[in-house]
Amino acid sequence: MKKDIRNDKELLDHLVSVISSQRFLHKEGIGNEVPFFICPYEINKHVEITKLVSQLVNQLSRSGVTVLHINLYDKALEILRTRGLLDKIIQEEKSLSKDQLKELLQNTLDVEKYLVPEIKKEIDANGYDVLFLTGIGEVFPYIRSHNVLYNLQSKAKDQPTILFFPGDFMFSQEKGAVLNLFGRLHDDNYYRAFNILHYEA
Repeated sequence: MKKDIRNDKELLDHLVSVISSQRFLHKEGIGNEVPFFICPYEINKHVEITKLVSQLVNQLSRSGVTVLHINLYDKALEILRTRGLLDKIIQEEKSLSKDQLKELLQNTLDVEKYLVPEIKKEIDANGYDVLFLTGIGEVFPYIRSHNVLYNLQSKAKDQPTILFFPGDFMFSQEKGAVLNLFGRLHDDNYYRAFNILHYEA
């Protein structure tokens, strides 16, 4: 069922109600699928959603629900710093074309080899009830949301994961579940995730 959410307060109330529910935390109502959820939002609401995520983490904490929040852009910078590559890439950026820079970042931040293993380290080091992933718009096009979710399937299946997605998450009979970044760029199909706006507590 699609929930009619008209403003930020209704969205916050819906997310608090759903995420703090035992049905959600116990991964009920999704069959045997991986507990991955998409929270789509319009790109022009990005600032508001960033604030909303912080409010959401605080409200859930007061309800006894622990959130592990990973911003993919911050994680990417952390990986580059740790590997001693950030300053080098910044220096080289001026002499690289956009395609060359994209390829360089895709290689140095390879989702399977570097990004997901670093996320797994945080998962293993922190006790949590739900994982929030943000920053997907900031790391496009060198990190793609469907690739992150695909590689996390076997690493983050014990607790629910919510990807806050700046764009559309639609389902069609022909293509299945489709992610359209910023409402215009076809990111790719990822049929195993659920739209959290349609989930009832």
